[in-house]
Formats: sequence, structure tokens, C-alpha cells
Amino acid sequence: MAESKPKLLIVEDDAGLQAQLKWAYPDFEVFQATDRASAIALLRAEEPPVVTLDLGLPPDPDGTSEGFAVLDEIMALKPDTKVIVASGHGARESALQAIARGAYDFYRKPVDIEALGLIVRRALQLHRIEAENRQLASKVGSDNRVLGRMITAAPEMVKVARTIERVANTNVSVMLLGASGTGKELLARGLHEASDRRHGAFVAINCAAIPENLLESELFGHEKGAFTGAVKTTEGKIELANGGTLFLDEVGDIPLPLQVKLLRFLQERVIERIGSRKSIPVDTRIVCATHQDLETMIADGRFREDLFYRLAEIVVKIPSLAERPGDASLLAKAFLARFAAEMNPAVKGFAPDALAAIDAWHWPGNVRELENRVKRAVIMADGKLVAAADLDLAAPDEDEAQVLNLKCAREAADRKVIRHALARSEGNISNTAKLLGISRPTLYDLLKQYDLQA
Repeated sequence: MAESKPKLLIVEDDAGLQAQLKWAYPDFEVFQATDRASAIALLRAEEPPVVTLDLGLPPDPDGTSEGFAVLDEIMALKPDTKVIVASGHGARESALQAIARGAYDFYRKPVDIEALGLIVRRALQLHRIEAENRQLASKVGSDNRVLGRMITAAPEMVKVARTIERVANTNVSVMLLGASGTGKELLARGLHEASDRRHGAFVAINCAAIPENLLESELFGHEKGAFTGAVKTTEGKIELANGGTLFLDEVGDIPLPLQVKLLRFLQERVIERIGSRKSIPVDTRIVCATHQDLETMIADGRFREDLFYRLAEIVVKIPSLAERPGDASLLAKAFLARFAAEMNPAVKGFAPDALAAIDAWHWPGNVRELENRVKRAVIMADGKLVAAADLDLAAPDEDEAQVLNLKCAREAADRKVIRHALARSEGNISNTAKLLGISRPTLYDLLKQYDLQA
């Protein structure tokens, strides 16, 4: 079955120019209108992605008022339509006004058919890209979520999520190991929500962000008058998480004296507030995280070995964003949809060069860096699509260590590129094959050979 032609609506009252324009677009299904009523009727019935519009329409053929009225109505009915306007009346002023009112582009009469054809085809391509971005953004929120809220299509991260799901309904302590910005708190919250403690509180504390002299009070609470400034009895984070989960981020920053007190809680499940001798039983599950090498800290005497084994009954290692091919694009689209809705609704998606740059970058700051770059780009973007320049991405490091075994290097490269393409096309085999420049049967063979799933 032949692929249907894209639709083009030509709004023009000059019969000679109408005929000339119609035959200039053999690769389009062309519709023609001579006034506002017929133009809007065709817009509603056919929903063409691109419209060429003469601003000098009856009953004001020598002015622009009727043409601007048509433009305004198109923008109100279908704001994603790419409208290309033409006029010989005050060309510069009309152009500025048309763009301000939502037109895609402008051309001056007399018409250069070849130049106009380039503008029309560029407008169609942009419309397709924006439609694809909207479709992908709608899929990103559901098809690629694990643990309820984490977006991923990488097997490495799916494996992490499945491990967390398996241990969620036990009471074992879980330690999450990973670089800063990899999503440790998000995983900890996912563990809590997948457990039978989900109706209790999820309390998070960053141990590195609190001065040592205040951390004990934050964790264990204090009685009124226990120290200067203690004007009332205050529950600590462990007590506040009773019946729920306490997430200790950067647990490696807990000072040694406080490590002893935390170990006692883990062994006996009771706490004592500062300034009190009363033991309070607490049923709180501990999930902790760190980017530090705790085994080295144990060897150096900076972290208690017995505490480590109490906290690390299950250890989950979180891959960096660079180790999760395809995830950067998925996450970027989700971030863009969120930030655009909040701060710049004119932004609709990523330009192709931006997606290529996102795939190529090695993301030393992980998901946090990606989120920050997308947020800044959405705020600063001038057009509807975020470009690579808006993301301020540098070229990837070409001096990275290379695998010397050619077979292994080729296989690793194949896997990475295929997974990027699968993520970019949301698992669609036909689109993935097109991106890779191979046939569907060849792609199926490669998926089977490398044990990859669409």
C-alpha cells in the first residue's frame, strides 16, 4: 500500500497563481481555498500540517486584515499548523506581525516557486519532528517506568529495579552504591513504595549536609533543655520514620561516635533522645546510600565494619547514566515535557542535533547534570525545538580508552548503537532499522545475536 501524501492547504485568491502553486507540489495532496470560510472549512476537515496563506484576501484584497484574521483563526483552532504567509503590502511590517501572531515563515511576492517549495518542505519536516516529540513524550511517562516513577529502558537499570522489588517486602537493610546524581533517593523512595511500609512515612536525610554537632539531634531527637536552644522536645528522623522507611544519604559522612549509636539502634531497635535516658522502641527500616568507597574507609578506621554489615545486608550497585545506553534520551524527553509545561510552553521537543548530542555525551554528572542542562535549555530556548547549542554540550572525549580486541570492540559498539536506536524509536523495530540503516531481518538477527530486547 502506497504511503499517503502529506497535505498542503493553499489559501490564494489569484486563479493563475493557484494553478501554478498546485502543480508545483506533486509530492503533496494539495487543497485550495480562496477566502476565509473555505480555508477554515478545509482546515477543520483535512487538518493539513502546512498552509500557505496570501494575506491579501477578499473582502480586503489590497490590505492584510482578512489574511491576518485567517491566520488568527488557524492558530486558535490548530496551533501546531505551520502557516507560511505572503504579501506584497508593507512586506517587512506584515512579516513581523505575522510571525508574532504564530506564522512559521514569510515570503514576499512575486512568488519564487522553488524558494517557497523549500520553505514548505522544511515546515513539513518540523511539523513531523514536533509530532514525533509529542508522541514520544506521551509514551515516556508510562512504557519505560520501573518502581512506579523511575524512567529507564536499559537492562542494567531494569535489573537494579527488579532487585529492589524482590527485597522490598523484607526488613533487610539496603545499601545503594552509586555516583552522585544517579538517582539513589528515587530508588530508595521506590523501594519504600513497593514495600508493605508504603503507608508509613518516607523520611530522607543527607548526612553530608548537616554539621556533625547537629546530626545526632537530627537523627535521634532531643528533650527540652538538653542543650542551649533546645526549647522543646523534638523527635528525630529515626522516630519520625516509625512504621516507614528512613533514607540515610551519604552515610559515609556519619562521624565515628555517632556510628556507635546508630549501630545500637540497628541491633536493638530502640533509641534514646539527647538529654533522655528513656528507651523508645522504633520500627524503622533503614535504606542508605553513598558514593564513597566504604571498604577503604573501614581499612582506614573511618567507618565501623560492624555497622557496614548491619547497613549492607543487601548491596545494590547503581550504574552511571553513561552505562545505561538510551536512557539519556528517554529522561531528557521527560524532563523537557515537565519543564516546558512549567516554564516555557512554546518549547515542544528536541531538534535532531540535540538528541544526537545527548546520546553522544558521557554525562559525568549523571541524571542530575542532564536534568539541569535540559531545564536551562528550556528556559533559554528561543524556538520550539531545543537545539544542541541550547544544551551547551561539548563533543565527547575522543581519547577514551579503547578495547584492543576488534571482535569485542565491534560487539560493544553494535550493542551500544542498537540500544540507542531502540530507545530513540521507543522500541519500534521498523523505525529502529531505518535509524540504523539496515533491514528488519538484519536487525532481528542482531537482536538475537546480542540477546537484546526491543
